[in-house]
Amino acid sequence: MELKVINKKGQLLLHSRDVAEMTGKRHFHLTRDIEGYIRILSTNPNLDSLNFFIPSNYKDGKGESRPCYLLTRKGCDMVANKMTGEKGVLFTAAYVTKFEEMENKLKPNIPQSLPEALRLAADLAERNENLLLENAQKTQVISELQPKASYYDLVLQNKSLLSISKIAKDYGMSGTKMNKILHELGIQYKQGGCWLLYQKFADKGYTQSKTHAIDSEKSKLHTYWTQKGRLFIYETLKNKKGILPIIEREERAS
Repeated sequence: MELKVINKKGQLLLHSRDVAEMTGKRHFHLTRDIEGYIRILSTNPNLDSLNFFIPSNYKDGKGESRPCYLLTRKGCDMVANKMTGEKGVLFTAAYVTKFEEMENKLKPNIPQSLPEALRLAADLAERNENLLLENAQKTQVISELQPKASYYDLVLQNKSLLSISKIAKDYGMSGTKMNKILHELGIQYKQGGCWLLYQKFADKGYTQSKTHAIDSEKSKLHTYWTQKGRLFIYETLKNKKGILPIIEREERAS
């Protein structure tokens, strides 16, 4: 049989029934031996039997609860030390191997060289950046869905969404310049190549976010402005920057 190591809150253990089967003992006889070891350990205040054997129970074929023990590596050592012959050797080899396998799986991936350390640091930085971007995007999408729209809002939402480049054309500037101005005004910030609204503006219904697939594994979030957002940009640029759309400039000039 193959021993199964139990990971219980980071502590590696073997079930006494598996140990009994591996060593060719009846489970009753093994638990009796373990109880004897526990009695001896209890005579020494510096030794805690729970570091070797942990009382537990299981349900038999009838669904009745039966006592058993979970053995730590120290407990396995104690059982193995009392055994001789082929079965003792095989049991020792089996539990040592299984414990080492599980311990290696639980070990952190520690880099062994400078290039490995640099790769690990780069991977962690990328994962952290992606997580920050994902959380920021989710926050914006949730905020956009939260407000209860008035009749006026619903009317505006039925009109087409606009990219920042299209709104910027009203002012005779590029989308890049418009984004920069909105950033300077504390309206939006850039993260992971995507412009996102600061939280105090994210739930006003100014934008709607859409995800566009790049390939089968990658996608990118794009922010589009609603007509309400377009009016917000108009009022903000007019009042805080004195910037007017081309059509109003032409009207004032005539």
